[in-house]
Amino acid sequence: MGSVTSSDTPALATNPRLIFFTDFDGTVTTHDSNDYMTDNLGFGLALRRQGNQDVLLRGRPFRDSFQEMMDSIKLPFDQCIATLRATIKLDPGFRAFFDWCRANNVPIVVLSGGMQPVIRSLLEMWLGDEARHIQVVSNDVAPREGKSINDEGGWQIRFHDDSIHGHDKSIEIRKYSSLPDRPVMLYAGDGVSDLSAAKETDLLFAKAGKDLVTYCEMEKVPFVTFQDFTTIHETVREIHEGKLTAKDAALGRIHE
Repeated sequence: MGSVTSSDTPALATNPRLIFFTDFDGTVTTHDSNDYMTDNLGFGLALRRQGNQDVLLRGRPFRDSFQEMMDSIKLPFDQCIATLRATIKLDPGFRAFFDWCRANNVPIVVLSGGMQPVIRSLLEMWLGDEARHIQVVSNDVAPREGKSINDEGGWQIRFHDDSIHGHDKSIEIRKYSSLPDRPVMLYAGDGVSDLSAAKETDLLFAKAGKDLVTYCEMEKVPFVTFQDFTTIHETVREIHEGKLTAKDAALGRIHE
């Protein structure tokens, strides 16, 4: 691996003691926007659930399952965005957590298997101009040949990398974890798109009742559950203040 430059690790620009990495859909939001589109605008709930089980239990690449989900959605992309802005809600504890992070020099880095235009549109709707302070690393969207993304069936997902995940979140995290004297690194997630990130940070917050908890227990990955960002906020603040270590916070299923 080549040397890591500041442009590779923008979250280090303010010399933080702690960095908070997070999934977006179903973690920062109360409902997964990609699941919502698949269930309501694409091939439906039953096929989506089967796809998730194939990834979690049978080793199918997430990239392949997610490609099928997104390909089943034919609605023009601008109409998808409008639908999501009217439907998807912000986690009730996230705004207070975001404000605390801004005040305490804790960078938030969104690592998402979703699509950059969706994430940016929703964050800007909820946080306004402050949303620019959140780094987003994710997949993107591209037009199909001969079409605009705002044509019927005109858009497709453009994956972030060539991995089996489509977006291997561990790649971004390792840019930081490989450095000497790095900050404490935390991660929050809920589902199959977070499998590549689950083992990479000092503490994993896994959403209670979701697939990531199942995976962590199967693979013996230390974690602590959360219901929403209210419980994450409390734990992160204690770690930041030196009252709790990341290792001691990994208590498993405590927020069920």
